[in-house]
Amino acid sequence: NMSSVNLRTASVDTKCRDCIPKKKPSECSVLLFPGQGSQFGLLKYGNVKDMFAVAQKILGYDLLSLCLDGPEEELMKTVHCQPAVFVTSLAAVERLNHENPAAIENCVAAAGFSVGEFAALVCSGAMDFAEALYAVKVRAEAMQKASELIPSGMLSIMGRPQAKYKHACLQAREHCLSLGIKEPICSVANYLFPDGRVIAGHKEVVDGSLSWATTSWKIHFLRARPLPVRGAFHTALMESVRRPEINVDAKRYMHEGHVRRQLVKQLVSPVKWEQTLHEVFERTHGQSFPHTYEVGPGKQLGATLQKCNMKAYKSYTHVDVTIHDD
Repeated sequence: NMSSVNLRTASVDTKCRDCIPKKKPSECSVLLFPGQGSQFGLLKYGNVKDMFAVAQKILGYDLLSLCLDGPEEELMKTVHCQPAVFVTSLAAVERLNHENPAAIENCVAAAGFSVGEFAALVCSGAMDFAEALYAVKVRAEAMQKASELIPSGMLSIMGRPQAKYKHACLQAREHCLSLGIKEPICSVANYLFPDGRVIAGHKEVVDGSLSWATTSWKIHFLRARPLPVRGAFHTALMESVRRPEINVDAKRYMHEGHVRRQLVKQLVSPVKWEQTLHEVFERTHGQSFPHTYEVGPGKQLGATLQKCNMKAYKSYTHVDVTIHDD
């Protein structure tokens, strides 16, 4: 997730910290790469067209056309959405490099949420574009297949400080057992920010949980809404996907072998994004913060940063991937 790498919330040191001159934090930058999003625009800077040409060869279909023309239902399928997020995020890096090259030159950390870890690894130089895109392709196909095998979903939760997420998952599993589901799965899949979690599991978990989660005084949930994904990502229901690899612990990636091991665990382990942000932005009192750029579709990571660290958020900018006519 941060200057090293954490796959679920992936990150990697973009440069050898022993080899670069010390800079003031306010002169440095951090890049955040989103996970599956809902809006895809394209820009035309640098080698973006070359990126999509390479993507077409690796994926076997025209990703550029799908992003621009849809249909949206096809684009939102996991098998297409993840490569789209990956490529458009790196396209946003091209835009940032075009408009503000110092932001790239002075980048000290790159962190990615779920599939965003791959873009963070490319940005850091730990993987090349084609290698990472192929890994994303295999990952997305495997996750799509796993999701089709067992109906499942994810539920975004806003809770009070005393919210009982584990107890809610236990009740949801008991609900599934009463419906005859053997070995039901329900667990926290994403740690987003204080009092913000995503719970995932069997479809009956999401459907059943939604009906009582916000009304039970014992659980202390304020709001629960289903996410527009068809799968319980980052739970044991993705066990069949573990062959293709990825991250999990909010720690920095230290070397190539560490990256490989962590990538494998990512699919069945929760995304510790909140912990990653604390790792990246922890500062002593009075110390300044780096410029933070969210590169890619949507502003979800900016919203989580605002809830985790308002001081860091004051230096946040979203680099959109908008369409520019020639």
